[in-house]
Amino acid sequence: MEYVVDIQNVKKSYRKRGSKDMIDAVKGISLQVKKGEIVGLLGPNGAGKTTLIKMMCGLLIPNTGDVFINGINVLKKRNKAMEHISVVLEGNRNIYWRLTVRENLEYFAGNRGLAKKSIMEELDYLIEKFRLKDKENEMVKSLSRGMQQKVAIAIALLANTEVIFLDEPTLGLDIETSYEIRKILKDIVREENKTIIISTHDMPVVQELCERVVIVNHGEIVADNRVDELLQLFESKAYAFTLNKPLSKQQRTILETNYVVSIESNEQNQTILEVNIQQSDELYKIMEILAREQTPIEKIDRTIVNFEQVFLNIVKGGQKHEVAHSS
Repeated sequence: MEYVVDIQNVKKSYRKRGSKDMIDAVKGISLQVKKGEIVGLLGPNGAGKTTLIKMMCGLLIPNTGDVFINGINVLKKRNKAMEHISVVLEGNRNIYWRLTVRENLEYFAGNRGLAKKSIMEELDYLIEKFRLKDKENEMVKSLSRGMQQKVAIAIALLANTEVIFLDEPTLGLDIETSYEIRKILKDIVREENKTIIISTHDMPVVQELCERVVIVNHGEIVADNRVDELLQLFESKAYAFTLNKPLSKQQRTILETNYVVSIESNEQNQTILEVNIQQSDELYKIMEILAREQTPIEKIDRTIVNFEQVFLNIVKGGQKHEVAHSS
């Protein structure tokens, strides 16, 4: 099978500043993405995610390994490979603030070698789709952050590349604009069969938009699976304890150090302890922690985890969950 994005055993090391020691930022990652997939690329700070992204976009050269975009080797034919990928960087760095919305679209289309006449119909369509018609002749610098982000994504779509990479597409946006962008991206994939890779810390975006998620930690892929299957993997291991007594400082420290937990109070002044566990016998260990100080348990409920909890569980546990995703 041919993949639109094919990363083969890439490694990247850096020398520590002021030292001869080397840091292995990426430790032999292989990753394949098919046409039409929406993939979430996640990882905590320092996990190697940014280094992987830069190698995928041709901004960094790996020590070993290869990166192919639409079958073209990025290391050997970078400019040719980049014709097949558009990138929307976090922080609205893809647009010129002193140009209008329409001028930005025309300018960046020209940079791609697209004649103005050939893209006018698509340009008008995108302005309407992103609800930018009333703003098309305003300078981008005067627009809200959400509007600027919509302009940046519209520019990426106008290039009509097979692969679109989005770096934190909803960062700093209000709820309404975030929802609007997610809906537009869903429509684009359904209508045009684009491949979209999203790097984000916005877990609702991943859970709602992505079909598949790849989690990177310590320079390695620790999870690669469909979002719904990862949720099922942890669903039976999420519990909520209703307690009739507050947890002690020592209990809190033990629980927060060893588990992914949430501790809150309800209207009845009870303590609600939500905890994710990776092994069934860990439930008994939690019971022991509560029993040490005779913390009274009102009830124990199974709960449904969200993807943020899954992500924290995988990263904190350090275990790999690389299950073959659907072909």
